[in-house]
Amino acid sequence: MYWEGEKECINREALKQLQLERLQSTVLRVYMNVPFYRKKFDELRIDPDAFRSLGDLSKLPFTSKDDLRMSYPYGMFAVPLREVVRVQASSGTTGMPTAVGYTRNDIKNWSNLSARILVAGGVTQNDIVQIAFDYGLFTGALGLHYGAERVGASVIPISGVNTRRQVKIMQDFKTTALMCTPSYALSIAGTIMEMGINVNSLSLKYGLFGAEPWSESMRHELQEKLKIVATDNYGLSEVMSPGVAGECSERNGLHINEDHFLVEVVDPETLEPLPEGKTGELVITTLTKEAFPVIRFRTRDLTSLITEPCSCGRTFVRMNKVMGRTDDMIKIRGITVFPSQIESVLFEIEGIEPHYQIILERKAAVDEMTVLVEVSESIFFDQVRKQKDFIEKIKARLASEIGISVEVKPVEKQTIERSGGKAKRVVDNRTL
Repeated sequence: MYWEGEKECINREALKQLQLERLQSTVLRVYMNVPFYRKKFDELRIDPDAFRSLGDLSKLPFTSKDDLRMSYPYGMFAVPLREVVRVQASSGTTGMPTAVGYTRNDIKNWSNLSARILVAGGVTQNDIVQIAFDYGLFTGALGLHYGAERVGASVIPISGVNTRRQVKIMQDFKTTALMCTPSYALSIAGTIMEMGINVNSLSLKYGLFGAEPWSESMRHELQEKLKIVATDNYGLSEVMSPGVAGECSERNGLHINEDHFLVEVVDPETLEPLPEGKTGELVITTLTKEAFPVIRFRTRDLTSLITEPCSCGRTFVRMNKVMGRTDDMIKIRGITVFPSQIESVLFEIEGIEPHYQIILERKAAVDEMTVLVEVSESIFFDQVRKQKDFIEKIKARLASEIGISVEVKPVEKQTIERSGGKAKRVVDNRTL
């Protein structure tokens, strides 16, 4: 299924020409209207009228989240405030937040791009969509809301209420599509079991998940426990969230809406472009944003690109599932570890609940990692010897996967904090 079939299946040569025209327009717009970019371009002696090919993109400077923070709140806006109909912001959990703005046309594009992703994930006008992302300055909930209404689906804007209430609404309103973080979807699945509800009695068919990295093992777990087709979607507040990319029914990479976003994958240290298939940092240039265009924005998300055609018929380049963030990489004893690697191991071991947390500490100048894992009651209260054997099994599997030894601590169910937002997978208590 397509929402905008002609655009989503556009000829690649026609797409490149469209991208070039839109890039030229965007470069001129930011030079004329955004002091940050005008200063950068002048310093690098970049003539915004001199762009003749997409290859000229490499001449442009990168934009970082710190650049956006330094211009907070309105310094990066490319239109007068009277043309801005919506202001939102990132969470600012790691520092000063970043503010983003939308014109009426931006909202229209956002709605259509979100609709593309929802339709690719199976949603139609006959569906009842339950949005369990938090509404507010965070852009994710409203983006999905716009997209669902654009498709014609019925929307339940429930936000992040308590989980039992989520389940009750699913029962009463006969929800067919759930939208939230994958970690929160697992919490919902656990609550369904605790309430003694047969999941087959629910009307759920689809789960559209995003806002945090998640493994294929977690997808399998979600599909089994909720009896749904689970798809991944990608966006970020500074660019568009959601709306950048989403999986189709093939679930073999996320189709990037390339008519609106120009993407690169670069080495996060050298910033040099990487060949297809190599994992690096995703960099995005917006092509149609009016209020808040960004040039070569460093997302910090690690992924790779797929250019081979998809059997669904869409011609857009795909990105693999985000495996983590450059600032979420765990550097320990000379080894780089991603939470997704640990997750993929844990989800394969029977008796472990789908909730975990990684604790990093420094003892006697040596970094140590402890993985907290929720286990079933039978294991938690098992004989010491059996529990020890179980822990050793987990430790061996993890050491084989990530290349270093770690400690494993079993904890009771519901011990690790639950949230309707992003899961806090890593707690770094190390001090220099």
